[in-house]
Amino acid sequence: MANCIAIIPARCGSKSIKDKNLAPLGSFPLIAYSIAAAKLAMYVDRVIVSTDSQEYADLAVGYGAEVPFLRPATLADDLSTDYDFMQHAIEYLETKEGDTPEYWVHLRPTTPLRDPAVIDQAIAQLMSRNDATALRSGHMSPESPFKWFRKNNDGFFMGLTTDDTDLDKFNGPRQEFPDVLIPDGYVDVVRRSFVVREKLLHGNKVLGFESPFCIEVDSIEELYLVEYQIEKDGSPLLDYLRGVK
Repeated sequence: MANCIAIIPARCGSKSIKDKNLAPLGSFPLIAYSIAAAKLAMYVDRVIVSTDSQEYADLAVGYGAEVPFLRPATLADDLSTDYDFMQHAIEYLETKEGDTPEYWVHLRPTTPLRDPAVIDQAIAQLMSRNDATALRSGHMSPESPFKWFRKNNDGFFMGLTTDDTDLDKFNGPRQEFPDVLIPDGYVDVVRRSFVVREKLLHGNKVLGFESPFCIEVDSIEELYLVEYQIEKDGSPLLDYLRGVK
């Protein structure tokens, strides 16, 4: 056992798409894909869904997750943070079970298409680095933001920092600029001991894990894109889901 638990946050409120976490994707609800990815990851011992909805809880259990509690409404509104639900889940399990896993894998339902092997790689990477407080994933940006501009009050372009005064340098090839990772929802891993001790989720020594490019579903247009992707390329997660239902 890897001393590792996956936690999937799924509150029922959503502004962009009503009940977004239940939005249909390839005949299955969006949240089911994160459950499937966690169940298929070799290093994940348990899969828990943190939700404020009994409907969501019943559905999650049907796909193989545990829902040992309903999240309080005060921790499931628009201003609730990732730390809030993580801290609540850790405290709940410690109260009920005593000991809890050290590694907590944060999988957002809005990033449905994952490779379970990549999740295992991320867990193993954090386990191998005692100097790291957490791990967060990101995919390579197709264009470096070091080439971007701001616009000043007079309407002129300026660099992102006050030191960027030579604007002609931004015309250079992208290879001359540093690579940049865009944080995504593919996989984050935190240490329980750090969260409990420091009252923080990630801290300042966060390993950067380069994940495959992924689409995060925050709009109906992005849901259509993921639907197209799964129709075109398929997904190993579908085999699991079809076997469950």
